[in-house]
Amino acid sequence: MTSEGPGQGPHELAHSGFITLVGRPNVGKSTLLNAILGTKVTIVSDKPQTTRSQVHGVLNRDDAQAVFVDTPGIHKPRTPLGTRLNKTASSSIDDVDVVVLVIDATAVLGPGDRFVAGRVPADAVVAVNKVDAASRAQVLEQLGRAGELGLFAYFPVSARTGEGLAALVDHLIERLPPGPRFFPAGVVTDVPEAFWVAELVREQLLAVTHDEVPHSVTCQVTEWEWPYIRCEVLVERDSQRGIIIGKGGSVLKRAGTAVREQLPPGAYLDLVVKVERDWQRRPGALDRLGF
Repeated sequence: MTSEGPGQGPHELAHSGFITLVGRPNVGKSTLLNAILGTKVTIVSDKPQTTRSQVHGVLNRDDAQAVFVDTPGIHKPRTPLGTRLNKTASSSIDDVDVVVLVIDATAVLGPGDRFVAGRVPADAVVAVNKVDAASRAQVLEQLGRAGELGLFAYFPVSARTGEGLAALVDHLIERLPPGPRFFPAGVVTDVPEAFWVAELVREQLLAVTHDEVPHSVTCQVTEWEWPYIRCEVLVERDSQRGIIIGKGGSVLKRAGTAVREQLPPGAYLDLVVKVERDWQRRPGALDRLGF
């Protein structure tokens, strides 16, 4: 039972609410979320635009529950898919308790960062990520540039090493109002199992493909009759299908093996590669694929 403080109801926590992570592609939002939670709830890759939907990660404490929202990187769209991803990210800024703008300590604070900063509220927090890969001088310079954005607070952090995360999280939780738990105490994400498996497949394929292929790949589970799981890998062109399968099926086999290692024992993962021509550019295909 949670003890009550002044003005709290019997089911309220001292701090409860939603925190959105926003920023350009590849600043490390997903890695940051996984590090904060201490468990993997969203896939990561060095490829831009890895995250394509909102993912909720839940941090539970005795007197607090913080629901973090991971979002697609906001970028200059080149396809209807990109436009929809930007819309998904922008919509997550509204109706949350705190917004965290994530920027990269190792990259110049450019127009893209400033564009995103212009869309967040004035009380947003800036997390300068990847300080482990930057020199002290770089970090100080980036913090100085970030300070020019005129936002509420600034934290140098490393999602990879954990440096600075405790201070950032404590600050964010203190900013949350009293309220109820939005998820049961044992829940760390609301991602459906089928969606998670499809994302794991895509993560492994992103790790081994190059050039335009990562942006052209999407995955969806089409059958789930445990232990049998059928996952379709969709690409836009026949040449990409050959790359995804690999010589003698080597690429697909390697991806499937890596995914199965992250699933409960006994899972049978059937990967099928199909061509869905120009799916990123066709509204009907995007609707059907859930974007």
